[in-house]
Amino acid sequence: MGTTATRVSRRKWLARRLARRFALSDRGVTAIEFAIVGPAFLALIGATLETALAFFAGYALDTAVIDSSRLIRTGQSAYISSEADYREALCGRLYGIFDCEQVRMSVRPIDDFASFSMSGPIDTDTGEWTMDNFYTEAGPLETMMIEAYYKWPTFFNIPGLNAGQTADGKRLLAATHVFRTEPF
Repeated sequence: MGTTATRVSRRKWLARRLARRFALSDRGVTAIEFAIVGPAFLALIGATLETALAFFAGYALDTAVIDSSRLIRTGQSAYISSEADYREALCGRLYGIFDCEQVRMSVRPIDDFASFSMSGPIDTDTGEWTMDNFYTEAGPLETMMIEAYYKWPTFFNIPGLNAGQTADGKRLLAATHVFRTEPF
């Protein structure tokens, strides 16, 4: 019986010794700390990059709408007489970062700067488009409004940080330009 008690005592002693060595050891601490902090840090970096790309894409869409609207404002609408022509002018200024077939746009006259109506381009419940592409040729001294919308894909969906996302998980980019055409 003394031998068995000694073995059990020795096992307990060995287990305590190993537990103490494990508790006092600092090897691998960096890996454990990175395993705890790393995913949150990488998610933050990813969300920052995604936000920066979305801002760049929004700026590119806005700039493309303003630049292409100049063709209509200055009477060069002889070159832009249809939706396809305007889409080509718009997409040529988008740096290739958009799928141009997915850009929704509307070119239409409005009565004046103060009295026009604007409705949402998507259904807020489903995220589906409610707006169709529309193009009206501009005449001289006409007030025109150009709208362009694009659903930008999102990759990092962090709960609570998804402002501006549609119901289908994409970010809606919008650009609107209102101007009066020249007397061409």
